[in-house]
Amino acid sequence: MHDKDTFYNFHLFFCTNQRDSGSACSDFGAHKMKDHAKRLCTEMGLSKSGGVRINMSGCLGRCEHGPVLAVYPEGVWYTYVDADDVNEIIHEHIIGGRVVERLKI
Repeated sequence: MHDKDTFYNFHLFFCTNQRDSGSACSDFGAHKMKDHAKRLCTEMGLSKSGGVRINMSGCLGRCEHGPVLAVYPEGVWYTYVDADDVNEIIHEHIIGGRVVERLKI
């Protein structure tokens, strides 16, 4: 993890956009995966100062890759299919400091 003086070292932005027509991240369980990530980070003690903040966002403009999440401050973008993918992003990227290349977009 990064500098403990920072309020949050990481922000995970989950696109949870819903559209009346066409495909959107919410159609692929984005709300459920955002809630899963938040629960996991809380259970692991990562949701505190110097840790990670799980954020919900509107459209991130990467619909063709959906569902998507972005990790900041690095600006790494991921797609995911299920909770196992989200777990891998948290364990490898957030804790381990390694980009998950297979999920990166």
